[in-house]
Amino acid sequence: MLRRLRRAWLQHVLYRSRIPYSHWHEAIKAAPVLSRLNHREQRRLRKLASLFLHDKTINGASDLEVTSTMRIYIAAHACLLVLNLNLDYFHGWNEVIVYPSAFVVKRDEVDEIGVVHETHRTLAGESWRRGPVILSWSDAMPGAHPHGSASNVILHEFAHKLDMLTGNANGLPLLHKDMSFENWTLTLSEAYKKLYHQLERHHHTAIDPYAAESPAEFFSVLTEVFFVKPALLYKHYPKVYHQFSLFYRQDTLQRFSH
Repeated sequence: MLRRLRRAWLQHVLYRSRIPYSHWHEAIKAAPVLSRLNHREQRRLRKLASLFLHDKTINGASDLEVTSTMRIYIAAHACLLVLNLNLDYFHGWNEVIVYPSAFVVKRDEVDEIGVVHETHRTLAGESWRRGPVILSWSDAMPGAHPHGSASNVILHEFAHKLDMLTGNANGLPLLHKDMSFENWTLTLSEAYKKLYHQLERHHHTAIDPYAAESPAEFFSVLTEVFFVKPALLYKHYPKVYHQFSLFYRQDTLQRFSH
């Protein structure tokens, strides 16, 4: 009964709020990662993005005017992560904040002897566990790849949201019942150590070195690669690609093979 009522409610929302096709096409035409979806996937993504925009607000900061095209573009990339999951993965928060460009955050950090220092960091994006996703539009806009050709700030920050469902971001999202916790942990731990040791030896890495910052960043950076350049992930970390295919329930490499 509850499922039937929920389906009816979602259909009602879509009837009133579905993104018009012309607006949808305008927003995603400059997004290669979305253009590779087949017609069925496109329809599902448009539906999810419509529901996302009904549920979340996307607001500009520092006098940035967020257009409907920008909102659709952000929502479509966010929903690509849950294309074969559902929007419940984004529950518990309701806002995306968009700055015109990279923004500065102040934080208190404790050094190795326990002294607290105020630090300033310039960021292209940030995710809070129960708070908003924050994006720099100049780093997220069509054609922007601030950390290499496989980078995508929107995918990165929303991957953090998936990671945080189990608590703090630690590279372990809420796995499906048919997935093995041991296989996930072993696979990503081995890949993380491999990247970390490459950087220790000052070797060139095909993956953005920022992935070695922490297991949480490793998960989010490799999520970007999984969607934007899956062949690169498959070549260097085939076992991680397999685990991500199980988690996201998508075979992104297959899209590129067509």
